[in-house]
Amino acid sequence: MDKNQQGIQYMQEGKWEEAAKIFMEAIEENPTDAVSYINFGNVLAAVGENEKALDFFEKAIGLDENAAAAYYSAGNLYFENDNLEAAKDMFEKAMQKGLNSSDNYFMLGLTLAQLDQPKLALPYLQRSVELNEEDAEARFQYGLCLAGLELIDEAIVQFDECVKIDETHADAYYNLGVAYGYKEDGEKALRMFEKALEVQPDHMLAGYGKKLMEKGSLE
Repeated sequence: MDKNQQGIQYMQEGKWEEAAKIFMEAIEENPTDAVSYINFGNVLAAVGENEKALDFFEKAIGLDENAAAAYYSAGNLYFENDNLEAAKDMFEKAMQKGLNSSDNYFMLGLTLAQLDQPKLALPYLQRSVELNEEDAEARFQYGLCLAGLELIDEAIVQFDECVKIDETHADAYYNLGVAYGYKEDGEKALRMFEKALEVQPDHMLAGYGKKLMEKGSLE
């Protein structure tokens, strides 16, 4: 096992100091290998050293402008810091450099959605789901995007799939309730709000939705 592989194993085990040490050794042994800089940057990001992490991702890109993983990792940091335009640019560059992973499509779609560009976000979220059908959060965000574009039936399909994968996804149940309410199916809407509250009793929006549905059924 080479040092980068060993370091990744340490990261998976949460052994950040050991991972950092072995990645630094890899950099010292081969200072022109972009992969070691990316890996060290990911360790720094994991322990909250975001600015230092960005320096290492930029160093990796300087060594190899086609290092798609460096753009992706930088994009995640920009996203976490609410620098959405920079995040979008990084995820797009990662894709252009050949990173066609479900995670990169998901983050690009999520970033565009948060930039209030749902029509642009939609195909990336769809592709993310196609590449990883068992990703509950990708299903949920794709459903939200569809709902925002008033594609309600399609959104319901995604929220349904989300709760099949993750039965504790309160927000998906809540949004199913909203969708059924939009379709004037009060019985299903009430049932979904109740499911959201079973999972998360303090879900204020689901509680409000439940009261509205109950009030409507009494009138």
